[in-house]
Amino acid sequence: MVITKPDAQLRIDKGPASARNGVDVSPLNNLLEIEGISMKPLFGLSEERISDRTASLMKETGEAIPDLSVYYYVEAPDERLDELAEKFMQLDVVEAAYVKPAGELPLWIDVEHEGPIETKSGEPPATTPNFTARQVYLGPAPAGIDANYAWTLGGGKGAGVRIIDCEWGWNFTHEDLLQNSLGILVGTGTSDLHAENHGTAVVGVIGADNNAIGVTGIAPEAQVGAAAFSKSEAQVIMEAADKLGAGDIILLEIHRPGPRFNFQKRSDQRGYIAIEWWPDDFAAIRYAVSKGVIVVEAAGNGAENLDDPIYNTRPAGFPPGWTNPLNPANQGSDAVLVGAGSPPQGTHGRDYGPDRSRLDFSNYGARVDCQGWGREVTSTGGYYDQPGDLQGGSNKKLWYTDQFSGTSSASPVIVGALACAQGVLRGQGGTLLNSATARNVLRNTGSPQQDAPGRPATQRIGNRPNLAQLIPAMADVWQNDKTVIRTHAKVGSQMAWALLSGSNWLSVRPSSPDGVSNVFQILCEALAKNHKVDVYIRDGQIEQATLK
Repeated sequence: MVITKPDAQLRIDKGPASARNGVDVSPLNNLLEIEGISMKPLFGLSEERISDRTASLMKETGEAIPDLSVYYYVEAPDERLDELAEKFMQLDVVEAAYVKPAGELPLWIDVEHEGPIETKSGEPPATTPNFTARQVYLGPAPAGIDANYAWTLGGGKGAGVRIIDCEWGWNFTHEDLLQNSLGILVGTGTSDLHAENHGTAVVGVIGADNNAIGVTGIAPEAQVGAAAFSKSEAQVIMEAADKLGAGDIILLEIHRPGPRFNFQKRSDQRGYIAIEWWPDDFAAIRYAVSKGVIVVEAAGNGAENLDDPIYNTRPAGFPPGWTNPLNPANQGSDAVLVGAGSPPQGTHGRDYGPDRSRLDFSNYGARVDCQGWGREVTSTGGYYDQPGDLQGGSNKKLWYTDQFSGTSSASPVIVGALACAQGVLRGQGGTLLNSATARNVLRNTGSPQQDAPGRPATQRIGNRPNLAQLIPAMADVWQNDKTVIRTHAKVGSQMAWALLSGSNWLSVRPSSPDGVSNVFQILCEALAKNHKVDVYIRDGQIEQATLK
């Protein structure tokens, strides 16, 4: 990756490099000619076009957007890359030049320690069974995210929300992905079976069809498409964002080996981290976020403490002004960063520790916003590069798995939850979530992370979403049959609060000439008499209450 100095206004078209402000670029052209290499705009457009696009977006949104026109890439044999990066750094026109490791799928498979998963070799029945009972993550909190609650609300199945999954491969002809799938919208998908099974599982978690067979997606009415990393990942992220509108969602199913990973000593994913740490990926994410698109990003399977000072150290070749985006004290990408938590003990007969505790492979730290199930996720597709372990056979359109895992499985759980919430907001004509507000509501609602031996909750992966809390925190909804756990009022004011079952403390909205007394009295009476209440919540406040 090469980043040129903005004031050079470099231009590379079909011929040699030039600079609009008269800077001497002959050393750059000599290097390219001598080495027999080419330097191409990273984001796939001419410098003028990308500059015009970002300038227009900044004017429209008021958001600061990185100058994408200064990013380039150079391809060469692996053994030459470090040397070439050093040569580029010696040029006056170049601000940064670094070697970026290849991204991989954040799927967790530990065959060495856990043994191989038994896949189904026999042919499936004529009609696929209904596997939704195995999707515990759909159910009530704390075990699940309470998608069932969201489905009772208008738009709560993700209606009107568009989602693009960014990775490498998918099988959009799967029998359970036919109703609302958009197919591949950017790039060309790979035929690699591992990648195809992975993407198929991701899409199934988010939006599998709501029917009598197989599985059901968390947001089955959302439209789910794909963007293939068949070219520069940063370019793919930008192009995916350009396919979407404000309030839609991008999922980044990718992580990379970070500075602690040792290529000579490791072949697993220990040391892999979220991609926003690299400047070009960060710039692409910021571009998407500035458009109002929610970006959900896998935190990675590196078992890394993202608060470690190693990530604050600017690598050789990174821009002089770079700061670690994984450190909350610095400018962040505003992507929703997702860790992997343990499912409830005994799910599918297996045990990975206390429910919602950090799985040992998951990255953690103050930057991580929330967690999804990192094991035992039931979805469409096969297992790794094999047929499904839940349903297999010779026809991959009929494969299902019980063993989708990693921050790979955790991240689409979060996407599905956000799509449900966004669908409710769209249906009500409310203010849609963006990446920043999505992060905030995920951090401030949900089922808390729990301790595990050697993996305390201080190793933060955040809360598991609880849509019965999350949606009322931002949308206007009736909540029925609630138990009043506690009430509180501030003497001499119109300030009162109630703690309801399944919710955090909620303030009572003043709604009568005598302040909050009418609604608050109903809540206090329900508490005293142990009666249920129906409450109407608007903008996170209790506006109405009915004693049952």
